Amino acid sequence: MAVTVSLVAVFGLVLFFLLRSKELGYGSAFTAAGFGFFLAATGAAGPINQLTTDLITAISNL
Repeated sequence: MAVTVSLVAVFGLVLFFLLRSKELGYGSAFTAAGFGFFLAATGAAGPINQLTTDLITAISNL
């Protein structure tokens, strides 16, 4: 039986552990870019984009 794991989950988990261990370098930058790239292809992209837009609008109205 094959188990498929989303690349978003894999990159997110690796990035979490890299940030937690404070091992930040070129590998972390690649992991963060990969996480963002694959996250943008999921259904979470729309709500994240809307949240970012709302935050920028709220900050600019201060």
